[in-house]
Amino acid sequence: MSIIRARKESEMGILMSDYQVAAKRTRAYPEYGQGTIGTIAYNALGLSGEAGEVANKVKKLIRDGDTELKRLAIKDELGDCLWYLAMLADELKYNLTEIAEENLEKLAKRKLQGNVRGEGDDR
Repeated sequence: MSIIRARKESEMGILMSDYQVAAKRTRAYPEYGQGTIGTIAYNALGLSGEAGEVANKVKKLIRDGDTELKRLAIKDELGDCLWYLAMLADELKYNLTEIAEENLEKLAKRKLQGNVRGEGDDR
C-alpha cells in the first residue's frame, strides 16, 4: 500500500492531483498544455527562478535574523515553486500525485537498504 494512501482522507488536506488541476486554470504562458520543449523549458526555468528566490530569502534569514515575517515570505516562494512544479509535471504529462507516491516509495526503499544518505540516482 502506498505511504500516501495509508493515511486517512481527513488528514490529507488537498490532494496533489487536485492542486495540479486547479493550478492549471491559472496558466497564462504561451502554448500552455501542449507539452512542447518551450512549455517544458518555461516551467523548468520558472521553477529554478523560484527556487533561487527561496534560497535568497533563506540566506537573508541567516544574515539578518529569523523572523516570522521572513518565514512567511519563504512559504510564499515555496508556493510559487509548487505551482511551477505542477505545471512542469503537467507539460511532461505526469500526475503530481504519482510523482509524489513514487518518490516516497523510492525513499522508503533506500531507507530499508540503508542508502538514504550519499550521492547518485542509483542508490
